[in-house]
Amino acid sequence: MMNSDQSAELEYVGFWLRVGASLIDTIVLMVVLFPLTFAIYGRANPEFDFLAAWSSDYFLAYALPALFYIAFWSKKQATPGKMAISATIVDDKTGGPPTLTQYIVRYLGYIVATIPFGLGLVWVGFDKKKQGWHDKMAGTVVVRPRNSGTEAVRFGP
Repeated sequence: MMNSDQSAELEYVGFWLRVGASLIDTIVLMVVLFPLTFAIYGRANPEFDFLAAWSSDYFLAYALPALFYIAFWSKKQATPGKMAISATIVDDKTGGPPTLTQYIVRYLGYIVATIPFGLGLVWVGFDKKKQGWHDKMAGTVVVRPRNSGTEAVRFGP
């Protein structure tokens, strides 16, 4: 749990910084996915095996990214992109580390947030606590050390 002195030293991370962090995460994930994709499919795939392709595609498109995000969140409270901007994910009420359940809900919340034309992600730019729908669903906020002149973070109801 974070005390009020510590929370006063933090600020909420806004939309554009989070977009930048997401771009970094995408690049890191691509560095992992491209060699795996090449190892599985090679240069071409003339003999198409539907079952093998489906299981590989599922793993590469859904399971591996989910494992990437949830593992980084669980171990570091941040992905490489968030680490690059000194941001961490914390529980909205306590300021402490979120639970594994919160991280899973947060990841699934990305799906909900993107369905209506990404409105749930853009919401970060308008929300007082800079929460996207995925953050609201999971009860999390993204914070970083405070710059002068920005509003301090306040945890709790």
